[in-house]
Amino acid sequence: MNVIQNPVIPGMAPDPSIIRVENNYYIATSTFHWAPGIQIFESKNLANWRLVGQVLKGSAINLQGTNTPAGVWAPHLSYDPKTRRYWLAYSHMLNMAGREFNADSYAMWAEDIQGPWSEPIYMTSIGFDPAIFHDDDNKHYLSILEWESREGYQAPGHIVVAEIDLETGNLMSDWYRVTQGFTTRGAAEAPQLYKHDGYYYLMIAAGGTGYGHGVEIGRSQEIFGPYEPHPSGEPIITSAPQHLFSLGDPDAGQFQMYNPNSIMQKSGHGSLVETQTGEWYVAHLMSRPLPNTTLNPLGRETSLQKMHWTPDGWLEMADGSNLAKMSVPGMQITGRDSDSHVSEDIEDTFENMVYDNHFMTPYRQQDRSWVNTVESPNHLRIYGSESFFSQNKPSIMATRATSFSYIFETVLDFHPNHYSESAGSGLYYDSNNWLYARLYWSESLNSITLGVLQAKLGERIEYVHHKISIRDGHISLKFVYDYGLATVFYKIKESEPWQTLVDKMDVSYLSDEGVNGEPGEIGGFTGLFNFIGAIDAHQHDSFADFSYYRVVNNEKKNNR
Repeated sequence: MNVIQNPVIPGMAPDPSIIRVENNYYIATSTFHWAPGIQIFESKNLANWRLVGQVLKGSAINLQGTNTPAGVWAPHLSYDPKTRRYWLAYSHMLNMAGREFNADSYAMWAEDIQGPWSEPIYMTSIGFDPAIFHDDDNKHYLSILEWESREGYQAPGHIVVAEIDLETGNLMSDWYRVTQGFTTRGAAEAPQLYKHDGYYYLMIAAGGTGYGHGVEIGRSQEIFGPYEPHPSGEPIITSAPQHLFSLGDPDAGQFQMYNPNSIMQKSGHGSLVETQTGEWYVAHLMSRPLPNTTLNPLGRETSLQKMHWTPDGWLEMADGSNLAKMSVPGMQITGRDSDSHVSEDIEDTFENMVYDNHFMTPYRQQDRSWVNTVESPNHLRIYGSESFFSQNKPSIMATRATSFSYIFETVLDFHPNHYSESAGSGLYYDSNNWLYARLYWSESLNSITLGVLQAKLGERIEYVHHKISIRDGHISLKFVYDYGLATVFYKIKESEPWQTLVDKMDVSYLSDEGVNGEPGEIGGFTGLFNFIGAIDAHQHDSFADFSYYRVVNNEKKNNR
């Protein structure tokens, strides 16, 4: 029997929205302060997923100055069979100060999942997490969370629905408030509409994006309601089945809901798909904490649960429970429909003047003015820019960490002439939290020098006793990440053995819960990245040439 091993998309891949078009499956996930925005993954069998591209590139969105965890939230994929267009709705979260949560929501369309995509069509600023539903009478509806900012009203607000003109983004009806949640978990968000056997089904996320997260569902014979809650009074998918009453709590970590008997935590924010074989699955986000902690360095990942419809027309997990599983039955498909295993390892030697599509950049878009494979063949050239504390234009090329145990290597050539110029590699969460092994010019050593710089909760930490003279500016760097501990190695010549620069540094704070969060809250919703990059706070004219980038994961998928 085919088996799906979760997570199907490891590392930062939250808020999955899944669709099927003919025999192809697609998932869109959130990207927050990372560009290009909105990842698109493809599969033939639901078990193996490949990154096929990103949507928001170039001038489509400006992420400069984005605070963690604002940016691009909760993309929703849909397909209109009448026009044969893919539609993508998303929110750009601009401000979270004072819990005002100012977000603009847009829609884009394309005739091919890999684009080109239309210009963003503005829809609303009423809240966040928009989703488009294409009804069988050719009408289109937008569902979204109406964010509540008034004192004395239940937060985070109502789920609202309106008819919309997709071509213009204009509303064709009033907003109808349909629910504040279907259980006592509260924090209703991410509404998605479906139609099955004469009912409209509204699937929502609830319980906050922490350990009390879950997928809830209600139904109605009219699209604007009223919606009847699932008769269990509980989420249909969760990692924490015990009862939770948290009405009015807009979004908390809910650490008391941690389930010690489950590898999978935080299961919620679901999206429903029917297979060509008549089976049903929900894609949802999840997290895996480091053992014996509530820290999640890999962020929120994507998993699948097999579902079925009960005789009385309710959706539930195929095993009759609501506890999300790490392993679920796969599709009933033949061999020709099956994908081969997808490796999460990355090896890029920057040949043919291209670089791997997994590379992402915080806060700014990638363009040839600062990163390219043209000026130095078989290398990735990165021009230095602002400090990595910057939320404006850091020169960072990064890929998602997808395992608790892996090796990350690179080789670079760099020739700085000022102490404010540096280049190297490291581990990155956001502008306040990273670890950086760098070449820079040391006036005290009168030499190009290898050293270590760290950002921890916004504090700059320089390891002044870990300095190595590297006179010709050529260096190999290796990070060994092992369950929250990082060891940094280097070698000057390829024929030499690796030398230890920093041994077993605790970097577990590079996790959703470890970064700048208030008590009881989660500080971020992204995840750990590996990066290569450069800084030039001198003249913005220095550059580093990287000859390869390699990530080898030590964990096997079936051992997650």
